[in-house]
Amino acid sequence: MPKNSKAVKRELDDDVTESVKDLLSNEDACDDSFKKTSLIVNNHEGEGKECDVEEGGSDGEEEERPAWNSKLQYILAQVGFSVGLGNVWRFPYLCQKNGGGAYLVPYLILLILIGIPLFFLELAVGQRIRRGSIGVWNYISPRLGGIGFASCMVCFFVALYYNVIISWSLFYFSQSFQQPLPWHECPLVKNKTSTYVVPECEKSSATTYYWYREALNISDSISEGGGLNWRMTLCLLAAWSMVCLAMIKGIQSSGKVMYFSSLFPYVVLICFLVRALLLKGSVDGIRHMFTPKLEIMLEAKVWREAATQVFFALGLGFGGVIAFSSYNKRDNNCHFDAVLVSFINFFTSVLATLVVFAVLGFKANIMNSKCIILNTNKIVSLLGNGIDQSLIPLHVNLTHVSEVSAEDYHQMIGIIKGVKEDEYLKLGLEACSIEDELNKAVQGTGLAFIAFTEAMTHFPASPFWSVMFFLMLVNLGLGSMFGTIEGILTPLIDTFKVRKEFLTVGCCVLAFSIGLLFVQRSGNYFVAMFDDYSATLPLLIVVVLENVAVAWVYGIDKFFEDLKDMLGFTPYRFYYYMWKYITPILLLVLLCASFIQLSMTPPSYSAWIQEEAKEQIVDFPTWGIVVCISLVVMAIMPVPVVFGLRYFNIIDDNTSGLSTVSYKKGRIIKETARPGEDDDTSLIQGKTPSEAPSPMPGNTIYRKQSGGPEADTAPNGRYGIGYLMADMPDMPESDL
Repeated sequence: MPKNSKAVKRELDDDVTESVKDLLSNEDACDDSFKKTSLIVNNHEGEGKECDVEEGGSDGEEEERPAWNSKLQYILAQVGFSVGLGNVWRFPYLCQKNGGGAYLVPYLILLILIGIPLFFLELAVGQRIRRGSIGVWNYISPRLGGIGFASCMVCFFVALYYNVIISWSLFYFSQSFQQPLPWHECPLVKNKTSTYVVPECEKSSATTYYWYREALNISDSISEGGGLNWRMTLCLLAAWSMVCLAMIKGIQSSGKVMYFSSLFPYVVLICFLVRALLLKGSVDGIRHMFTPKLEIMLEAKVWREAATQVFFALGLGFGGVIAFSSYNKRDNNCHFDAVLVSFINFFTSVLATLVVFAVLGFKANIMNSKCIILNTNKIVSLLGNGIDQSLIPLHVNLTHVSEVSAEDYHQMIGIIKGVKEDEYLKLGLEACSIEDELNKAVQGTGLAFIAFTEAMTHFPASPFWSVMFFLMLVNLGLGSMFGTIEGILTPLIDTFKVRKEFLTVGCCVLAFSIGLLFVQRSGNYFVAMFDDYSATLPLLIVVVLENVAVAWVYGIDKFFEDLKDMLGFTPYRFYYYMWKYITPILLLVLLCASFIQLSMTPPSYSAWIQEEAKEQIVDFPTWGIVVCISLVVMAIMPVPVVFGLRYFNIIDDNTSGLSTVSYKKGRIIKETARPGEDDDTSLIQGKTPSEAPSPMPGNTIYRKQSGGPEADTAPNGRYGIGYLMADMPDMPESDL
């Protein structure tokens, strides 16, 4: 530095002091001192520019951070992320399994106690700090910075297999433009002497055979790789290409796609509901679904499964919620958003359940009719050879078997069973009950690609409905994928300052390459493995730590002050007790219950045995168990690693640009001044990331608090805003 630089600097200081006094001379003395701050920015030619600093402070990138085009676009993005495939194929299964309509009671209670408070918390921290998950938790507590990295790891694991499910839907979508549908009936094999049905299909069903053999061409175990399924590989490439193109410009591109991907599923669900209600038997399915089994509500397993579903339905812990809300204005009413999106998610689940059970009721009616015809033919063949003609009611006409009603059949069975009580089992007659058919609980791929596809083969104009259904699944999946990928990209871009386009393409290429594991013949078993082990425990641990970080490490009282500043009103006291006591306790109970369940259940998967044409539960091999444990450990490992590095000062807290500052009302506070700074004032070389590197020297920024004494300033590092020294005596604390 030249010898006369000190004198030049002091002259500049005097000029700035005078200019600040002039600027503030007309200020109202009653103005809140921390809400008005002025900057004089002097470049080296001596030209100045005045600008206001937004309350709460931020780095130089603040002005350039992307923003949603409209509130509707943002809400659709959050709805698209939270409403996913689980709403269509997981919630109806849980509803049926856990007491029908009675299941809605524990679900709603836990939505209010766990879902909405945690969703509100993630929206609030993302909107206030305006960073992805890594930046947010680094900022709140550097030692808990690993939470953000753990969220990114879980997002990456989930994205790997979730996009495979989208690729399955794309395959079925592409095969739906045929009449009849290719899974309508079993294929025939012709040889020189005869024609016969494929044995694997004959032992199962047309839709089951098509799913396992035609679509997946599945192997008998996870150890038999069997090579790549080239059709699914192309579908996976198409799925990742769509995600990449939609995400490459960030929310500017994905936000526009949300208008279609978020709204189209509702159009399809409503069309399906209207169509299904016009079909015979749909009311039976809906009645079965809403018939409450109140005794089941007392079982602890029901509450555990309801809590888990609430947790995953809203996408808590993934980082997607935080990433999307970080592009909001700071004064956005995120409490309203949290309640709105949570209940939209709930009502979507109920709507999907109505559709599923209406369609399954129609399917059960079809299957029941087939069962009655089959068993009535058995009765006709047994007349005079085990069954007397006198046991058949006079009004039942067995000459036209197809005209025998369900009531007539059950009356015949009742009489035969009463008379032939000892010999009834030997006759081989079935009860043919719609209730029994509806009690065959199916979920996941079994519901979407087997049960639902079978039902649609009986629809009038079945190709049209098949196209609509699988296009809906693709859109539901893409909406969730956008949030999941945003949960990876936003934190990395905020932290490492890389180009969004390059990172997006690189992430998608890497994920597609690893995803080839899921499109080999044994790929379905790896999807099940990742689904069971890569997300459940790690996400629960992440959300517990998020709750503890805000309520206990940062401080619930400070957080409430920040919410009041941000929202303009104090949130309900209900949230205070939820965040501080109730929600952490419930999450810990859920975490323990999930851990116990995983520990007591040996790692296993459902394998399709080709010779027997049925599923069979098989234990994972030793290497498979190692992979399962590794998925859990890798996902949660960043938390203890970052904590250890910070705790033992292997990585100093001051090495992170985001974690070195703590916010006070109206300004950012640097925790420690750089040694050797002049006590009167300091020269700050500031430049925004968009300007660096630049051949021109950075701007010189001076800062003076309005209505108070001159404040010392400290170097700002790489973000281009001067930080006030932390020893200011007149500034009330509020760390956001």
